[in-house]
Amino acid sequence: MSTRIGLVGLAVMGQNLALNIAEKGFPIAVYNRSPEKVDDTVARAQAEGDLPLVGYKDIQDFVAAIERPRSVIILVKAGKPVDDTIAKLVEHLEPGDLIIDGGNEWFENTERRARQVAERGLLYMGMGVSGGEEGARKGPSMMPGGPQEAWERVAPILQKVAAQVDDGPCVTWIGPGGAGNYVKMIHNGIEYGDMQLIAESYDILKHVGGLSNDELADVFAEWNRGELESFLIEITAQIFRRRDDQGDGWLVDKILDKTGMKGTGRWTVQEAAERSVAAGTMTAALDARYLSGLKDERVAASRLFDDPAPPAGIDKAALVNDVRQALYASKICSYAQGMNLIRATGETFAWGLDLGAIARIWKGGCIIRAVFLDRIKQAYDRDPKLPNLLVDAEFAREIKERQDAWRRVVGLAVASGIATPAFSASLAYFDSYRRARLPANLVQAQRDLFGAHTFERTDREGSFHADWE
Repeated sequence: MSTRIGLVGLAVMGQNLALNIAEKGFPIAVYNRSPEKVDDTVARAQAEGDLPLVGYKDIQDFVAAIERPRSVIILVKAGKPVDDTIAKLVEHLEPGDLIIDGGNEWFENTERRARQVAERGLLYMGMGVSGGEEGARKGPSMMPGGPQEAWERVAPILQKVAAQVDDGPCVTWIGPGGAGNYVKMIHNGIEYGDMQLIAESYDILKHVGGLSNDELADVFAEWNRGELESFLIEITAQIFRRRDDQGDGWLVDKILDKTGMKGTGRWTVQEAAERSVAAGTMTAALDARYLSGLKDERVAASRLFDDPAPPAGIDKAALVNDVRQALYASKICSYAQGMNLIRATGETFAWGLDLGAIARIWKGGCIIRAVFLDRIKQAYDRDPKLPNLLVDAEFAREIKERQDAWRRVVGLAVASGIATPAFSASLAYFDSYRRARLPANLVQAQRDLFGAHTFERTDREGSFHADWE
């Protein structure tokens, strides 16, 4: 069978994406270094409707089976495995062929690889794919970056394979170079923030409000019918309803409180520092994961320090309403930070990014999919040069309406000894951004006194240095 596209790397994500492509009517060739993975994928294709998928155990045969000019997606572990896979492919590819890296990769690696394969006349794209195993099979959000001519070649396939929402497929050409990988990286940083904010909401409602898991499930299910409707809120309600099948009680209460990570959140925070973009919510979420890893130390510390006395007379219904409003306001800040980072880097590399289009393709398929993203797209449609989501008229109005509840939640958490790093960081970001004057004047005076770094004045132009002694 002559195939339209090829895919290398048949772990679960690769298998599912290959089956998705085949199901959409595009014959696909697949290859994996481990032959048994090829057999598994072929068997799944046959079992799921005799899909047009052909497996190969020899990479030369695999390449030969793909229509010219060839397009090959690779889905292998980031770093050296990608380089090794490319090295094997280029031995058999021809000028004009296209390689697409669909993994989570550092964007500068993508640009380096694009330059390397260009010497052999090959095209290269880095494409972020979000949605996990289910998204890969049923329709992910995809963020391809690289040469526009490469995008135009594979667009008919990717537009069919992507998640479909009311205004089109959840895929678009992001921009040249490593733009696609970069946007996927920031997507993951926003995901860190979202998950931490939801975890803090749970912590407050359970340990301050005293809500049971059944009540928590009902609360999150109700939230999922309003402005917080999203994949993460939906699955959170589902988690609280799951009983433990290996003992009494609920499964969530038996899970160890140590959070894993794969690195993209750390990359996002590093990039924020590199670009001088404030990203407090995502940074707080990353710090929370680091602290969660210190389980033994935290258990020992808990024996040294007493919990603050819980506030008396908590009104559950009022607390639930306040936390809902605080969560929404904090999400606005988190997404504002992420979009500002995307914009800053896009301007640095002249990628010409469309922030509204990026928000739109996150509406379906991906982990952070939410109705909220349509509001972000509309904000950038109103003003493509919007400096910050906080100053969009609609979002500004919504934050004003939620500000009091937001402050009550953070204050209550502090009084109760409940750590809310992401809520607090979001509120601090808002309070810093909304103030015309910050105490940075004192910091500048200190820098000038100990290091003669100079300062600017409010009443005249230029740089100044004072003899503070």
